[in-house]
Amino acid sequence: MRLPTAALVLGLGVGGFIDGIVIHQILGWHHMLSGWYPPTDEHNLHVNMVGDGLFHLLCLLLVIAGIVLLNRAPRLTGRRLWGGMAAGWGTFNLVEGLVNHLVLGVHHVRHGPHELHYDLAFLLLGVALLVGGALLARSGDHRSDHLRRAGDVDSEG
Repeated sequence: MRLPTAALVLGLGVGGFIDGIVIHQILGWHHMLSGWYPPTDEHNLHVNMVGDGLFHLLCLLLVIAGIVLLNRAPRLTGRRLWGGMAAGWGTFNLVEGLVNHLVLGVHHVRHGPHELHYDLAFLLLGVALLVGGALLARSGDHRSDHLRRAGDVDSEG
């Protein structure tokens, strides 16, 4: 089973927005560059704000690209759309968590005591979203195959 590219790209962008809005802005646990530029003075806070803004711009571009791909794709609804988006969000968590948190140390989910635990939980959420999303999209494939055999070629679950 192949996950729909449009849904994966949308999920990458939406996953990034959820991360940026919830963890960066609402909880204030980190900024995009807070591992390299701790927000302890005005300059570093500005660098982090610009980093967060560029990150959100990238997320917006991913969402726009996903919408363009979705517009060009055959009908994509229901389980295949939501499953693909969840898998995209999971992929975002895995790539961002491995590269930015563990390899580069750009930031951690939550700096300070137990930061590795937060980073690992972020990765586990990514695995759960990726696997759960793929399974959901796959169940949509089976449903679509059944509907096509039944003569309803327009429905895609």
